Amino acid sequence: MIPVGIVGFSGYSGAELVHILSRHPHVEPVLLEHREEEPSNFPGPRRLPYSADTGLPLVFLATPPEVSIELAPGLLDAGSKVIDLSGAFRLGTAGNYQRWYKATHPRLDLLAEAAYGLPEFYRSTIPGKRLIANPGCYPTAANLALRPLLEAGVIDRAAGIVCDAKSGVSGAGRKPTLKTSFCEVTDNFSAYSVLEHRHVPEILRTSGLEEAELSFTAQLLPIERGILETIYFRALNEHNFVKIYLDRYLNDHFVRIYPEGRFPDLRAVARTNFCDIGVHVDAKTRRGVVVVAIDNLVKGAAGMAVQNMNLALGFPETAGLL
Repeated sequence: MIPVGIVGFSGYSGAELVHILSRHPHVEPVLLEHREEEPSNFPGPRRLPYSADTGLPLVFLATPPEVSIELAPGLLDAGSKVIDLSGAFRLGTAGNYQRWYKATHPRLDLLAEAAYGLPEFYRSTIPGKRLIANPGCYPTAANLALRPLLEAGVIDRAAGIVCDAKSGVSGAGRKPTLKTSFCEVTDNFSAYSVLEHRHVPEILRTSGLEEAELSFTAQLLPIERGILETIYFRALNEHNFVKIYLDRYLNDHFVRIYPEGRFPDLRAVARTNFCDIGVHVDAKTRRGVVVVAIDNLVKGAAGMAVQNMNLALGFPETAGLL
């Protein structure tokens, strides 16, 4: 069993990582206590005080972007691979980071070096990398739904694409805020970060869309977990849209395509690493709808991170996830 470290194990994504890695056939999770970790219900895994020089072959950072930027260089210098679950290294350029995170990135070298860890599109680039930026949850769903159709050239991009995205409250993280408090969330449904959501540049970067071609709105559901996105587009011509997906994801274990006219719901993907996609296009009006569902804490965070770890360390990609 290979030991791998987790910093930020008391957060929602970090706790999900511990849960998945505890049943992994090839690794042993080691909880790295950084600053003041809150007590957690993990009696099994070893705990160590955080040190950059851990001697661990790989460390997960389930931490806010500013903490990941602080910790990643030391871990990399000490020889550990790093999989970062924050947005610290996802956006590729200093300009993107400045615009969407309202801050100057202090390590442009690592920003440029990081592999974007969405295996369904970048599988071949991950194994040799020492720094992997885990995708955001909303972009994971959006890009898995949109990119095959854009690659096939069947969407009328000039007509615009609308992505109506809904997420459970765990997507906002564990730190208490007024917006995620019980009284604000329960029996409610609200939009947030309209036209300014930090995940938009990830959708654009992977899909190849221009910002003016995409309208993305995130909304908060009064549930614990799950993301469901309904994406609207205009088709250029008549095609077998289901076949486009089936052909594109033929060798991908974690993407499930529904028959024409059927659509996923959140219950179908809860606590799994699957991404479920259903599509329907009206031939007469060329109106198209894609519905895509993932668990934001698994395929949208910890499960994807384990998928990336499996590729980085040479394990079967499905290890610990099926």
